[in-house]
Amino acid sequence: MMDLTQIFILLSLMPTQILCVKSCHFPAIFNFGDSNSDTGGLSAAFGQAPYPHGETFFHAPAGRFSDGRLLIDFIAEGLDLPYLSAFLDSIGSNFSHGANFATAGSTIRPQNTTMAQSGYSPISLDVQGVQFSDFHTRSQTIRLKGNIFGQLLPKEEDFSQALYTFNIGQNDLTAGYRLNMSTEQVKAYVPDLLSQLSNVIKKIYAQGGRSFWIHNTGPVGCLPYIMDRFLITAAQIDKYGCADPFNEVANYFNLQLKKTVVKLRKELPLAAITYIDVYSVKYSLIGHAEKLGFEDPFLACCGHGGKYNYNRFIKCGSKKVLNGKEIVIAPSCKDPSVRVSWDGTHFTEAANKWIFDQIVNGSFSDPPVPLSLACNRVNH
Repeated sequence: MMDLTQIFILLSLMPTQILCVKSCHFPAIFNFGDSNSDTGGLSAAFGQAPYPHGETFFHAPAGRFSDGRLLIDFIAEGLDLPYLSAFLDSIGSNFSHGANFATAGSTIRPQNTTMAQSGYSPISLDVQGVQFSDFHTRSQTIRLKGNIFGQLLPKEEDFSQALYTFNIGQNDLTAGYRLNMSTEQVKAYVPDLLSQLSNVIKKIYAQGGRSFWIHNTGPVGCLPYIMDRFLITAAQIDKYGCADPFNEVANYFNLQLKKTVVKLRKELPLAAITYIDVYSVKYSLIGHAEKLGFEDPFLACCGHGGKYNYNRFIKCGSKKVLNGKEIVIAPSCKDPSVRVSWDGTHFTEAANKWIFDQIVNGSFSDPPVPLSLACNRVNH
């Protein structure tokens, strides 16, 4: 059943725009992305994100680069689905309600470097797309074996009814700056990024995917690790304390992403594609953090020293041996619930929850449909 808020949102759309209105039942979620939505992929491949990651909600490391739940976890909760198991995690995983192909450090296009050299994940979006295709095919073959296999894998019809979520692109932008590219040079390769993103979405559509929930990228110029790592002049700081050039690139990426979504709607006539402006929500949170009950949005909760409690060489959970005893030298703060930044790069659970609460009802979506109705196509 639709509640009054959902009905109001749908009525606010022009009648000619609504092609079909129905309550959505998403039996599964398939997620593609980076650390903003990684629920254990990178940890499974390269070692667990150490404690205090996971301390607030899971009370132990849980493959997430946060003290607790991520946006994708709240999305799953909002659809009454279990938290997504990482595709790469072979320990205790249950894929009956979907799978998560995201890994921390992932980019849309492959990076010409190794994980050890740059920190970027080798599991780029094209690889995630291949993993999904393989999972789709093999899961149905293995399901036929019955018993436990039937219980841990999705049904064939779930793939066409599932919600496909995307949250990726941020690392592609910072990758250019790490190679000493100018803002204009980074902007120049954005069309290629979006072309590759489109190709993956089209391939999923060809395999039956119909409902797509696509987040734009956040204000990277507001992240402590960016402020710490790159040379930023006083003239480049905006009214909220963020670095303008980096946010300029993020806004450019988002503008082109929105145009890409419009084009995809024409090319994929059976798809319901929702574009979510997460940038505006995150920027508002950072700009009004104290009014919203948070503390300094640039001060990392978990870290080691410096202006932002961030040190790229001593990351959250880092340890050293002192007098024969191992101690944590980058611990978490006393109360993560009042911090926006978890580790200088990622958000706290409290911040993620606040962000989710703003986007779940469709207020920042195009078309303005809530999460629960994201299977409905709207004719633009």
